[in-house]
Amino acid sequence: MFRILPPAMPFFRRVPAACVLLALVHVAFVAHVAHAQPRERITLYAAASLKDAMDALLKGRENVNAIYAGSSTLARQIENGAPADIFVSADLDWMDYLEKKNLLRAGTRFNLLGNRLVLIAPANEKTALAIAPRFQLAAALGSGRLAIADPDSVPAGRYGKAALQALGVWDSVAKRIAPSDNVRAALLLVARGETPLGVVYASDAAVDARVKVVGQFPADSHPPIVYPAALVSASRANGAAALLAHLRSSDAAVLWRRHGFGVP
Repeated sequence: MFRILPPAMPFFRRVPAACVLLALVHVAFVAHVAHAQPRERITLYAAASLKDAMDALLKGRENVNAIYAGSSTLARQIENGAPADIFVSADLDWMDYLEKKNLLRAGTRFNLLGNRLVLIAPANEKTALAIAPRFQLAAALGSGRLAIADPDSVPAGRYGKAALQALGVWDSVAKRIAPSDNVRAALLLVARGETPLGVVYASDAAVDARVKVVGQFPADSHPPIVYPAALVSASRANGAAALLAHLRSSDAAVLWRRHGFGVP
């Protein structure tokens, strides 16, 4: 006698439900792990005057941690072992300082940007002062002080002191300065009206509508303002070299110029 067997059950229906559930959990776990894998972090140390332009350049690069401060502060931190991958200084001296200590990766250093030095005042003040040899800076300060980055260590302050010395007015204001940790702090003192005048970079003056440029210091009154960049020798981030190259790309050059910097 022949017996008619029922149709064979499809394979997937014969698999125990527990196995199906286990497979689904495994797939979900793998997807979660893949999504949760942290992207390589790149730490970039840059002079405070670069903040606005650098933030715009790094927009969308969530794996880059940009830290801004005075070049002297950043260089000292790198010297003390801070985990930086890239350093962009506002002058050659602090980059030279690290290079002499073998803290930069050989062959990666280059001059990235240039800038100009200006005298600023609060935008609502009617300050008129022509920058020239022995100009009346002390008189223009009245009872106030001159905001300037620390001339003993911060590049903007060094450039400013050199310019004022070359113009023969440093001695008249040396005891009336309001030194700050970085050039952005000096900018803020003038923007808030806490000091009547300040010395900053042209790129800094361009980002704050609360200040106006009174005049530009002659280029030959101070050393050329140069921003060198390099990889830190202790860097282990594989993407750091590509990011450093991007800083000097043609696309980046357009943005740098838009923010008031010169591009070699």
